[in-house]
Amino acid sequence: MSALEERAARRGAAGEAWRDPDRRRVHSARRRVGAGAGGRLYWLIHDTWVIARRGLLHITRIPELLAFSLIQPVMFTVLFRYVFAGAIHVGGGVSYVNFLMAGVFVQTVAFGATGPTGVGLADDLEKGFMDRFRALPMSRTAVLLGRTLTDLVRNTLTVVVMVAVGFIVGFRPQGGPLSWLAAGGLLLIFSFSFSWVGAVIGLAARTPEAVQAAGLIWLFPFTFASSAFVPIATMPGWMQTFANNQPITKVVNAERDWMLGRPVGSTAWVALAFCVGVLAVAMPLALRLYRRAATLS
Repeated sequence: MSALEERAARRGAAGEAWRDPDRRRVHSARRRVGAGAGGRLYWLIHDTWVIARRGLLHITRIPELLAFSLIQPVMFTVLFRYVFAGAIHVGGGVSYVNFLMAGVFVQTVAFGATGPTGVGLADDLEKGFMDRFRALPMSRTAVLLGRTLTDLVRNTLTVVVMVAVGFIVGFRPQGGPLSWLAAGGLLLIFSFSFSWVGAVIGLAARTPEAVQAAGLIWLFPFTFASSAFVPIATMPGWMQTFANNQPITKVVNAERDWMLGRPVGSTAWVALAFCVGVLAVAMPLALRLYRRAATLS
């Protein structure tokens, strides 16, 4: 079957779905609820939950996906803790493992938010699910919002496991409960904003293979040329300029200061502004690409 025939078949199936009486009744109910105050918000929340639940069920039915997402951060933690720790001196009376874990958390969230979101959306697009979603009387924003919230939950579970791994390898934070809440909140916002970056990449690349090939390459310079794993003072001068002024460093420094019970200062506000800025750019761009991709699929 040619590509044009496949597209025609999917659109025909979408038309058949719309002619289904049960779906027409759902559409009529949505119109009645939507006529009242807050109707659109109600259906946005409802549809977002449906899509998020679909993703969460996918994780529970294929737990290997969550297990494999833990392999890389655990490997980084063990390698840097036991292979490179003896050669890296951070100073200030801070052990290297305490210095390291903030960088591991941020890198884990960045990679875990960008890659799976992009691959998942590209896979749905390739298999024709986008056409099915468009045939249903549902919020288009909910398709992407539900997916990003699913990855936010998965990233939260991953970070919880990584905290336990950190304690096993000697991580001993000095921050209080409020500092930990602040650090966790910033990580959640960072994860959510980067999931929308993953959505942009997935909808632009359009195939899971393309997302896997190019979706994470751009992240490596930002995570490794930062304060995540080594003190910036040990880098060449030209690289220090980049590392000191790039956003991943701001997020890592804020997380590290909170976890170690040190004053954070304006670093946290700069990190938060970066996350909000990424979200303000990536979210509308992803929604625009979704409408275009679903139309062309």
